[in-house]
Amino acid sequence: MIRVLVADDHTIVREGLKQILSKQEDIAVAGEAANGNDVLKMVREREWDVLVTDMSMPGRSGIELIKLVKDACPKLPVLVLSMYGEDQYAIRAIRAGASGYLNKESASEQLVTAIRKVAAGGVHVSAGVAEAMFRNLRGDSVAAPHEHLSNREFQVLRLVASGKSTNEIATDLMLSPKTVSTHKTHILEKMHMNNQAELIRYSIEHKLVDSPTSDKGG
Repeated sequence: MIRVLVADDHTIVREGLKQILSKQEDIAVAGEAANGNDVLKMVREREWDVLVTDMSMPGRSGIELIKLVKDACPKLPVLVLSMYGEDQYAIRAIRAGASGYLNKESASEQLVTAIRKVAAGGVHVSAGVAEAMFRNLRGDSVAAPHEHLSNREFQVLRLVASGKSTNEIATDLMLSPKTVSTHKTHILEKMHMNNQAELIRYSIEHKLVDSPTSDKGG
């Protein structure tokens, strides 16, 4: 039996995942978490076969959460389930230690297969992501401006683009407002932009966020 820990801050999403997996005789949702802090607590307290986690939740989340989970339980396969396209986040997630990345739009068709694959030690990514990773390794792809950002800077960029203030970002990421401001400055420099409005416009055009008023970071 594959024991799955499901992590998402939206109850309706967790219920949907449980409904999909309840039909499988070899998979059981053995636990749920609504934020990153609970995820870390639960993976440290007991053993799981697969962690299925949203990319953005209260507390620890995203790339940072993946790294912390892998530090605590190096052998635990992490399957990221996100509302954002694989081309924007998958490579960062895989580099952080995730075993797979699945877009929520395709979850109903691919979730079971992906869980079985990562539980068996495999990796689940789309053909497009595999091709992008190959091009990146071969060095023949031109990186987009946001790809030059560190994981923390990329996280701050997403929050800026979603319309959050410096203080709100500081609270979400448990950083000081001064540190967030420093990250903003570095982001502008690395992306060769002049102001926050340009960052927001770029992020929307490249589908890094749905819109400045989005209430779900995927």
